[in-house]
Amino acid sequence: MYNDLFSIGPITVHSYGLFTAIGLIAAILLASARAKKRGLSEDICYGILFSGVIFGYFCSKLTYVLVEWDSFIKDPKLFLSQSGFVVIGGLTGGVIAAWVYCRIKKVKFMDYFDLCMPSVAIAQGFGRIGCFMAGCCYGKETDSSIGIAFTHSNFAPNNVPLIPTQLISSAANFANMALLLLIAKKAKKKGLVAAAYMLTYSVGRFLIEYLRNDDRGVIGPFSTSQFFSLIIFVVGILFFVLVLLKGEDVESYATEEKETVTDKESNEEV
Repeated sequence: MYNDLFSIGPITVHSYGLFTAIGLIAAILLASARAKKRGLSEDICYGILFSGVIFGYFCSKLTYVLVEWDSFIKDPKLFLSQSGFVVIGGLTGGVIAAWVYCRIKKVKFMDYFDLCMPSVAIAQGFGRIGCFMAGCCYGKETDSSIGIAFTHSNFAPNNVPLIPTQLISSAANFANMALLLLIAKKAKKKGLVAAAYMLTYSVGRFLIEYLRNDDRGVIGPFSTSQFFSLIIFVVGILFFVLVLLKGEDVESYATEEKETVTDKESNEEV
């Protein structure tokens, strides 16, 4: 697999960056299409996704620095390198950015939280394909038929059959997106889609971590990502229970949507 796809003058197009960009575009298109159907603002969706990406990137790097503090002290340039991300840190930062953005715009965070989570899953699905092309986030050595050997990776050991954890993660994220879209159609309470994402992603990530073999830090008996996955899982359960007990009904959202459409029609008539 090749991370350097082609060059245009001094600019080199990397597969990781390309698939990350494809994932972001897919996330925006999905959120935009669903926002139209729900009567929500597409502009708010764009703002949430872009602010989430920017702040999420920063938090992902910051989490990596905290986990690899000794290495960072020796070489501070790690913060600016292509590698060195903690995805769960980025997700946390993205959610915080989305909440702040919704507060600034004075819109209901929960409506857009539910709306954007399938988009997050599809972005992650494409992002992991980029990981596979680059060879980062690689798996353990294996003699099974699913093993894939890298030949030009700057991250994974080359010419050694490895478990394709990146592709497994990608498939899991795409499946999660489909599940979240199904839940969104059936949900009776606002926040259930977001709660479902926390539970499904944390469980999937925790299990896939057992197949990985790249250096990503440890906290006690768990990898860094497993430790944070446990936290997200607990938060997800608490959030799920809170939504069931005190969450706003989706029916009320439908009423608000009709009122918004009626107001728009009245303004157009005037």
